[in-house]
Amino acid sequence: MSGRVRKLVGTIVLLVFLVVYIAIAGAIGSGRISEANSFFRFAYFIVAGLLWVPPAALLIRWMVRPD
Repeated sequence: MSGRVRKLVGTIVLLVFLVVYIAIAGAIGSGRISEANSFFRFAYFIVAGLLWVPPAALLIRWMVRPD
């Protein structure tokens, strides 16, 4: 796979992943987490806000890999 195609595929996969991740994290955050106390809400949003970074970093590393 050439570098240009890999970057195109990676970009599309990353955008789809982020949209799905945001929808799931938002649904969880507005559902059961909204009834929890402040500490658990804070912890959830910290974890949910950072949990997407490792998969995205792996995908970006794959996208910029030399041919």
